[in-house]
Amino acid sequence: MIIKPKVRGFVCVTAHPTGCAAHVQEWIDYVKAKGPIKPGPKKVLVIGASTGYGLASRITAAFGSGAATLGIFFERPSEEGRTATPGWYNTIAFTNAARAAGLYAKNIMGDAFTDEIKQQALNLIRADLGQVDLVIYSLAAPRRTHPRTGVVHKSCLKPVGVPYTNKTVDTDKGIVSDVTIEPATEAEVADTAAVMGGEDWEMWMNALRDANLLAPGATSVAYSYIGPEVTWAIYKNGTIGLAKNDLERAGRSIDASLKSHGGGRAFISVNKALVTQASSAIPVVPLYISILYKLMKARGTHEGCIEQMQRLFATQLYNGKSLTFDTGGRVRVDDLEMIPEVQAAVREIWPTVTTENLEQKTDIAGYRIEFLKNFGFGLAGVDYDAEVEPHVPMI
Repeated sequence: MIIKPKVRGFVCVTAHPTGCAAHVQEWIDYVKAKGPIKPGPKKVLVIGASTGYGLASRITAAFGSGAATLGIFFERPSEEGRTATPGWYNTIAFTNAARAAGLYAKNIMGDAFTDEIKQQALNLIRADLGQVDLVIYSLAAPRRTHPRTGVVHKSCLKPVGVPYTNKTVDTDKGIVSDVTIEPATEAEVADTAAVMGGEDWEMWMNALRDANLLAPGATSVAYSYIGPEVTWAIYKNGTIGLAKNDLERAGRSIDASLKSHGGGRAFISVNKALVTQASSAIPVVPLYISILYKLMKARGTHEGCIEQMQRLFATQLYNGKSLTFDTGGRVRVDDLEMIPEVQAAVREIWPTVTTENLEQKTDIAGYRIEFLKNFGFGLAGVDYDAEVEPHVPMI
């Protein structure tokens, strides 16, 4: 079939297998061009490995350090007349490239929140790798069925306490408008923390520790975002931000556990605002990203997922020195985003943006390009008018 992008709201419902493979190869080429990361990880578990920061972490570990990687993800294969999700095609492309380079790369497709998938991972690590020395936790999920209670928790993106009104942009239509979001209930706050907080990360790390599958000195990293004040009501101080507070709590608990069992470490990496499937769903944030991209590209400091993760690995995780933490005990690779001059410029531009001047005041064009690339569209060298087979089996 000939596959074209079909955008509905904040998601593209089609994905291009050849384009996704080209996107993955772009990231691989970037990491290889940056040179080896030494001493890097050797055996890596990536929980949430198929898109965004999780995929970029896996590529960095494999092609920057020659690491064996096991990826956990929950994606949808193709169906009659319907393409697979981009994460499905991304994983196949990565796995093919890693194995062609002589690297171990295996995958488990399923719900990472379940005991069943955790046990599958433990069994595979025990059989193939013995132990892992790096665990990346990069899940972004809309719901979680709790493995102990059976309760289904659904996350939401809402302010807490009072309604929130601010500008947002329909990135497809280019319309700037005000959006008002009603505050979350106490139950919604708790549900979001149950999905996006730190309990599942703790469950993974406890299971690995109890099975003696963590190498001495093992590292675990989870990803978060703080951002500027303009987004705080919907993010940092909203339901998702409160869930991230629980992720930080879990990080401290895991860090203490690792240090008492072989001298490892766990921490949160606060990353830059980027166009991902998750961020596209958050009101206000796409407009902020569009302004930010224009400013950072003008300064020559813009980074995407792969640049962020390569820098995290090379300058923090495996730099041969101590990690650099902020006052909250977090590693910051959002540092270039949060430079005061950049944020002052965002605050100056923000109130002036309208539908009519959106193209001039922001990098909405760049936003759209990055958005579609996440689904395999707009990649150089791909013939999007050619017939392509959407049914690609997982390997």
